[in-house]
Amino acid sequence: MALLHGGQLQHVAKQYNIPSSDWIDVSTGIAPVSYPIPNIPLSVWQQLPQQNPELISAAQQYYQCTQLMITNGSQAIIKALPALYRQKNAECQDVYLPSRGYKEHAHAWINAGYNLHFYQEFLPEITEILPNSVLVIINPNNPTGQFFNGQVIAQYQERLKHLNGLLVLDEAFIDVIPGNQSYCSQIENSHSLVLRSFGKFFGLAGIRIGFLVANSYWCAAFKELLGPWQINGPAQLIAQHALQDTTWQATQKNSLKQLRIAQEYMLKQVFPQTILRDINGCNLFLTLSFHQQDTAKKLYHLLCQQGVYCRLSDEQDTLRFGITTEELLERLALACRQACQQLT
Repeated sequence: MALLHGGQLQHVAKQYNIPSSDWIDVSTGIAPVSYPIPNIPLSVWQQLPQQNPELISAAQQYYQCTQLMITNGSQAIIKALPALYRQKNAECQDVYLPSRGYKEHAHAWINAGYNLHFYQEFLPEITEILPNSVLVIINPNNPTGQFFNGQVIAQYQERLKHLNGLLVLDEAFIDVIPGNQSYCSQIENSHSLVLRSFGKFFGLAGIRIGFLVANSYWCAAFKELLGPWQINGPAQLIAQHALQDTTWQATQKNSLKQLRIAQEYMLKQVFPQTILRDINGCNLFLTLSFHQQDTAKKLYHLLCQQGVYCRLSDEQDTLRFGITTEELLERLALACRQACQQLT
C-alpha cells in the first residue's frame, strides 16, 4: 500500500472544497524559493539524455566526493536497496531505523522481508547491533530535526564495517545545516552509502534528481539495476547550473535561515505554551509538538478549512510546516491564530 506524503494539494483541495490556487501549501520541506531555470537549448529536449560529465564534475565538487551516481530522486535508491543488499549479503536479516522519519525507508525494508528495529531519539546501542545488519540514519531527521555529528557517525560506520553490515545515511535536508557537515567525503567502502536530494534545497523537486554517494561497487550495481535514461536532459542541465552557482547557494542559505527564524518566532507567538510543547526542525521545515496528543489533528483540520495545508505526522501528534515566503507569512499567521482560537 502506498504511503501518504505531503504535497498532495490537489487531493486536499478537493477534500475541503477550496480551489488549489487559494491555498498556502507548507506540506513539504521544499524550499519556497527555487533556482532560476537557465536557458535550455532545443537539442537538449530533442536528444536522448546522455550522462552529462559537467554535471558529474559539479556534483562531485558540491558534495565533496570522488564517486557518485545521478538518480531519479532518492526514492529510486530507497526502493531498490533492500533487494540489492540481499544479493550482496545474504546473511542480513535486521535493519535499524528511526521510529519517526521518512517512512519509505521502513516500507522498503519490511516489504523485502527484513526484521525492523526502531530506535527513538538516540541511535541504537553500538555494542548491541547485530552482525550483518543495516543502520539507517536520516540526518537531519525529517520531521524531528535530530542531527548526529560526524564523530558519532564515524563510530557507527567503523562498527558496521567490523560486523559486515551497512550504514545508510539519508542527507536529504543537510544542505541547510551550517558548517558543511555532510558525511559524503568519508564514504570509502561498500559498507556505507549516502543519499542526497537536489530538489529540496534548490526548490526544484519536480525535476526529480538525487545523488547516491557510494563506492564503485554500489554505483555500478544501481546503474545496472536502474538502466539507462533515468534522468532527462533538461533536468541534468538545470542541476549542473545550480550546483555550480555558489553565489546563489550562499544567498539561498541565508534567505532560508531568515525565513525560518521569522516563521518560528511567529509560531511561538501564535501558539501559547499551554498548547505548544516544542518546535524542532531545520531551515527547510519546522515541526510542532503539543501537550495534548489530539491537538495536532484538530489544528490540521482547522487550518485546512482556511486553505492552509501543513503536514500531519503519520503518528497524528505533530504538525510539520514547510518554510513559506515573507509575502505569505502574515496570512499563515492569521490562519494559525484563528485555528488556535477555535481550538480553545
